[in-house]
Amino acid sequence: MARLALVLFVLLLPALAQAQLVIEITQGVDDPTPLAVVPFAWEGQGTAPEDLAQVVQEDFARSGQFDPIDRADMLGFPSREAELFYRDWRAIASEYVLIGRVRGEGPNLNVHYELYDVLRQARILEGDLSSSIGEARMLAHRVSDAVYEKLTGIPGAFATRLIYVSVTRNPAGKDYFRLTLADADGARPIVLLESREPIMSPSWSPDGSQVAYVSFETGRPAIFRQVLATGEREQLTNYRGLNSSPAWSPDGNTLAMVLSKDGSPDIYLMDMASRRLTRVTRHYAIDTEPSWMPDGGSFLFTSDRGGRPQIYRYDLRSGLTERVTFEGAYNARARVAQDGRNVVLVHQRNGEFQIAIHDLVTSRLQVLTNTELDESPSIAPNGSMVLYATKFGDRGILSAVSVDGGIKFRLPARSGDVREPAWSPYVKY
Repeated sequence: MARLALVLFVLLLPALAQAQLVIEITQGVDDPTPLAVVPFAWEGQGTAPEDLAQVVQEDFARSGQFDPIDRADMLGFPSREAELFYRDWRAIASEYVLIGRVRGEGPNLNVHYELYDVLRQARILEGDLSSSIGEARMLAHRVSDAVYEKLTGIPGAFATRLIYVSVTRNPAGKDYFRLTLADADGARPIVLLESREPIMSPSWSPDGSQVAYVSFETGRPAIFRQVLATGEREQLTNYRGLNSSPAWSPDGNTLAMVLSKDGSPDIYLMDMASRRLTRVTRHYAIDTEPSWMPDGGSFLFTSDRGGRPQIYRYDLRSGLTERVTFEGAYNARARVAQDGRNVVLVHQRNGEFQIAIHDLVTSRLQVLTNTELDESPSIAPNGSMVLYATKFGDRGILSAVSVDGGIKFRLPARSGDVREPAWSPYVKY
């Protein structure tokens, strides 16, 4: 058994390497806040299994809002308040200092962290977190989330995960598709499914325990669900024609999807307990890409019933449909933020497909990107960043942009193309 496990691990190594994302920051705020993340002291046997402070520092660098101090410029490495001398940090123009201690206890790690305001010479945050050693990086991301929320007033989204589809071509010219799970910084990729046939439209369950997606492994598109903890898979649909765009309801009890089994593509709801289907839209046009509103009482979808693709809203209580977008000849693939107000979507302007954000209250639409072929937007659970697929050179990559357009970074894979990203909800660890 051990030999088999080793063989399987070795066989997976190339897939993991190809699925690995790298971070390339391309734009940040004009005056980022200087922040020092001091190496955390290790209290345990041997050496620390992970440099948690380095992970935190990289999180803040990736945010585009902070300018982490280089360790080589630090005048000391305090891990307790008594060792902290504010003059040292004023000398290198750091506005905040984060210190910490990591203690190993058997299979677990415990971290104590403290954040100090250098100008006020005061501690403004401290906390204790724990996890298994295997989740050390996620433990660091949770520290980042707490510090980020303290400094910005916005919950952090560093301790979240991504799913995406990576595509590589072998020397014989055959494409291989991989559904990949990774941390929000692209680290620790895990291949959930590998296939010679396309994989599309991954979608998270609201508790982050399952994903739904479309796979062509049966020879035609079919919707599957997969439990992340066990790998258990279940095929949910196998109808003729389209089986696409699965989207979980906020309570996890219903899966919206697009089927053409009764004629034109329409939106259906599947009760996840009984697997009973209910047809919701009935129109000769194409209705597709459902996205639930946070209250679960309605959903947005794309339809060309007006002649060109636009975003519409269907109210489950009244059964009424209303058009949402009017600016431009093409708006599609809407995804709703948790505030229920901001919607990210694909907007066509001057022949280019770009990511935009639409305010449901004011109907104001703002284009966030300036590339030519952007698609598949997914918004972070804190509503601050949008992840999407685009082209860079001749490769498909993932990129991210803040909802105000001021922060941008790329996440290309080390090899191959990546597409169809989906940002996870908040998950308890």
